[in-house]
Amino acid sequence: MMQNTDIAVIGAGPAGANAALTAARHSLSVTLLDEQPTAGGQVWRAKSTAILDAPNTPETVAGSRLRQEIDDSLVTHIGAARIWQIERSEKGWNLYVLRQGRSEVLHARALIIATGAREFVQPAPGWTTPGVLGLAGATALFKQEMTLPGKRTIVSGTGPLVFFVASEIRRLGGEVAAIITPNSRGDWLRCLPAMVSRPDLLLRGARWIADLILGGIPIWWRHAVTRVEGQTQVASIEFRKLTADWSPTGPARRVEGDSLCLGNGLLPATEAAQLAGLGLEYSLQLGGWVPCQGADGGTDISGLFLCGDGTGIRGAAAAEIHGRLAGLSAVQHLGADTRAERDRLRAAFHRAARFGMAMTSLGIPRPGLLRLTTDETIVCRCESLSRTDIAAEISSGAGSTNAVKSGLRAGMGPCGGKFCQTTVARMIAEAEGCTEANVPPPTPRPPLRPVPVAALAGDFRYSELPIPKPAPL
Repeated sequence: MMQNTDIAVIGAGPAGANAALTAARHSLSVTLLDEQPTAGGQVWRAKSTAILDAPNTPETVAGSRLRQEIDDSLVTHIGAARIWQIERSEKGWNLYVLRQGRSEVLHARALIIATGAREFVQPAPGWTTPGVLGLAGATALFKQEMTLPGKRTIVSGTGPLVFFVASEIRRLGGEVAAIITPNSRGDWLRCLPAMVSRPDLLLRGARWIADLILGGIPIWWRHAVTRVEGQTQVASIEFRKLTADWSPTGPARRVEGDSLCLGNGLLPATEAAQLAGLGLEYSLQLGGWVPCQGADGGTDISGLFLCGDGTGIRGAAAAEIHGRLAGLSAVQHLGADTRAERDRLRAAFHRAARFGMAMTSLGIPRPGLLRLTTDETIVCRCESLSRTDIAAEISSGAGSTNAVKSGLRAGMGPCGGKFCQTTVARMIAEAEGCTEANVPPPTPRPPLRPVPVAALAGDFRYSELPIPKPAPL
């Protein structure tokens, strides 16, 4: 079924979908692949069929419009497709795709990677307790299923997402016990000059906070969760005030609740770009390690283009425009002149990125954040490795994330290091007396996502092997 296409796009969020739509308007065959069954990504996630009659939100309206555009276009959208290997070929790219239990190969003349972002949660004692969800994970529940995390939820984290999650819990009939954020009011005020460029989003955020205050929800500015209590379910949390560098200080306070939504910002998802052969560079303002790239989504590898939050956290509005720019760059690579179109889009992209990067700045980690992870705290969930285990490996000479991965298997579990590697890198940086910019993430290896052995074997049958008879004694 999947064989050849002019342009393959990995990721059907705001960036990838717009890249595919833009390229398809230039009479090229475009295949859009995504792990989710429907397009929209995390930001514009589609509703479950069970709640289609539920009231619309700005996100569901935008997502429905995008999905209709894809349906009306010449784009071939393949959902529930897992990319597990990317290879360069003489004529472009080979993508190995797991779909319906089988592995297939898609050949593309050009490749656009739009894999978005992943959430970071700074490990704290008890963060693996059932009932603890990431802030981004909670938004998926709201958008797709209209499901609440619990009956009484504590919401903690950086940036605007903490207030969006708290507001959605209240909109859906849940109770918010408290909001706890490392950001101060001053942090938000410093973002105001960039925020006025999007008065619609500024007003929406102000409404969230006003509704929470009028609802009597306590907001603890410049505080963080330091411990989650509960055996089989969240029962309560402890939180403490933070210093200017976000180190916990002073006496612990306590809030009871049966669930906790927790997050410490977003990080670019770079593994696919690395697997395609791109190097990384560190940009604190863009969320950390980002793939090396040029203007309009171009790279120094022929036929490879990037767009969206996977290139740096700039927000959904910037991702849409970045996707169009990358789509046009891919079209130019295949022979059409799109320079005039890209010139018209570039200024709009930079305006949108200014707002998004202001929001990203609220999640930039400060050195004291690592103090939330105590010696007994689990850092690697897949291998049940504590901070003490990882610190011992670093002390024995493991000075890179690859070395820690090799020695302890941290990052070799089903999550592929998405939960632990950022913390491991920051631990190495602290031990070595350097910054995180000196500790790159580990080298990705195929499979990019878990793949069943049966899918790799295909139609192979042991009974068909030509096994010679035993040699005579």
